[in-house]
Amino acid sequence: MAHGRLLLLDSASLYFRAFFGIPDSLKAPDGTVVNALRGILDFTSTLATQYEPEAIVACWDDDWRPQWRVDLIPSYKTQRLDTEGAEADTTGGLLGPQVPLIAEAFGLLGIPVVGAEGAEADDIIGTFATTWDGPVDIVTGDRDLFQLADDARGVRILYVARGVSNHDVVDNAWMRAKYAIDAASYVDFAVMRGDASDGLPGVAGIGDKTAAVLLAEFGDLDGILRAAEDPSSSIKPRVRQSLLDSGDYIAAARTVVAVKRDACDVEVHTGPVQEDAFRAFGDTWGLGGATDRILKALAT
Repeated sequence: MAHGRLLLLDSASLYFRAFFGIPDSLKAPDGTVVNALRGILDFTSTLATQYEPEAIVACWDDDWRPQWRVDLIPSYKTQRLDTEGAEADTTGGLLGPQVPLIAEAFGLLGIPVVGAEGAEADDIIGTFATTWDGPVDIVTGDRDLFQLADDARGVRILYVARGVSNHDVVDNAWMRAKYAIDAASYVDFAVMRGDASDGLPGVAGIGDKTAAVLLAEFGDLDGILRAAEDPSSSIKPRVRQSLLDSGDYIAAARTVVAVKRDACDVEVHTGPVQEDAFRAFGDTWGLGGATDRILKALAT
């Protein structure tokens, strides 16, 4: 029997968005800043009310920069490292203490927090999106997950780059309108275009438009590479040479960019909402109206 809708939260994407979008003047009675905690709970309330999922999973970065991806492309996420090789803290130390509180809050609300060794949240999301027998909505502010949009399986991306209340619903039509490609081509598109925020250089001279044109003419990256090796093809000389020069990068990046589809146990172990315990948690951490909002959203 098919399941109802599954709501997958790209947790780090959402709590960073909450932290930087909500004033850090929001504090618990003991002075702890709780803007990210309150923000992600309100994000979840808003989306749960709007989409009425059967289940929600908070997908977690157990490893935000897996070594197997770094082995393939050493520059992967290097710009996010501090001088000692750890993830740089750009939040003034105010976000870190909130992260375990966010996980605790989800636990009290019966929302499973799922991560896996050597896996980013993207990989957890990819695994659930591929195996869930029912419609799936993925909440993220990152474009990487556009590759999972699948009309046939009812998988959509709720893209919150412009805000949760003003999010885009990314399906294949949205992808055609935005990038002139199908969602199934997004990995090939992203490999060629690159992504400076993830330390992926892309293929020199190829941006969104050229990548889309190449995919439209040659079908996929394999077809593009075959055409690059054919002097009679229509690929312009500069782009042809860039593609030929980027063979090793392209081979590695295809694996790095593609999310894993087998990263974790795919059973959704939702728990009961521990309302009394969560209300006490809300009092301790000064959640205010966010407590009632999330409880009301999950009750429906």
